[in-house]
Amino acid sequence: MDMGTDVDYSLFRTKQKIENIDGSPEGIQMKILITGGTGFIGHTLCPALLAAGHSLTIFSRYSGRANAIYGDQVTALSSLKTLTKSYEFDAIINLAGAPIFGEPWSDERKKILLQSRIEITQDLVQFIAKAEIKPEVLISGSAIGVYGDQNDTILDESSAASGDDFGHRLCAQWEEEAEKAKQYGVRVCQIRTGLVLGEGGGFLQPMLLPFKLGLGGRLGNGMQWMPWIHIDDHVAICQTLLENKELEGKFNLTAPNPVINREFTQILAHVLRRPAFLPIPAWALKMLYGEMSQLLLGSQRVIPKRILDTGFQFKFKELETALRDVLHKQ
Repeated sequence: MDMGTDVDYSLFRTKQKIENIDGSPEGIQMKILITGGTGFIGHTLCPALLAAGHSLTIFSRYSGRANAIYGDQVTALSSLKTLTKSYEFDAIINLAGAPIFGEPWSDERKKILLQSRIEITQDLVQFIAKAEIKPEVLISGSAIGVYGDQNDTILDESSAASGDDFGHRLCAQWEEEAEKAKQYGVRVCQIRTGLVLGEGGGFLQPMLLPFKLGLGGRLGNGMQWMPWIHIDDHVAICQTLLENKELEGKFNLTAPNPVINREFTQILAHVLRRPAFLPIPAWALKMLYGEMSQLLLGSQRVIPKRILDTGFQFKFKELETALRDVLHKQ
């Protein structure tokens, strides 16, 4: 049932320590508001948070979707504007946004892509501003596209984020809005996500059929870098940022070993035991996708330096291992 202004606050569990049988602390139970909880990443993140004992309120513009997926384990919210100053959350995770790849980037589509990220983030900051009890942390989405096309330059979180393309401008505005939560004493973590490998969705899914048919191949000259990350590592990093109060600022959510498109193509074909000898020239991609072809031809050699510096251990460091795990679950 969608949450409105007449919410029964008994649905929310108070923040408390969960203890093992011997009385030793196991973790912190938190009340978390999530946007994008019914999307590709949300489908893995929300079950992980529920398993950890957290209480979830999930915003979805499509009434009933959250409850249809997660049942009565979560509270559904169909409008952020119904949040009053008395609502209380320990954390907010902001992953909402219309799919960046798919429909051509017409002026109308660009407007949808911007609004679905910028306006939702603005609504969250407005709620934080009026909330009587502020959330401790806001984890807000972004993407490696914020760096622009930088060829072979190795990029970590201290690198300049620049470019004149739409992808850069979209991410830069998204981050700018989320950063405003800091003025209310909220710890803000901006997650610059790479190409996420996961079951049943993400950028990998539309590639599988042509590769399985032996019709795959490199894109353009194949020399553009593809910073990828397994969805399990993405979720684990989000949980780390949620729990570690010392962490704030920008974080690259990519595996430690990015690959160029040519190598990605070869490894995917090898895992599928298929040839990959039909490259798609850059001019054809530009003709087919227009401005959106930047997502396929742009190059960001991104390294997750800040999360590595915390001692975080990636479960999937190598592309072949990650692809075999995802494809095994398909």
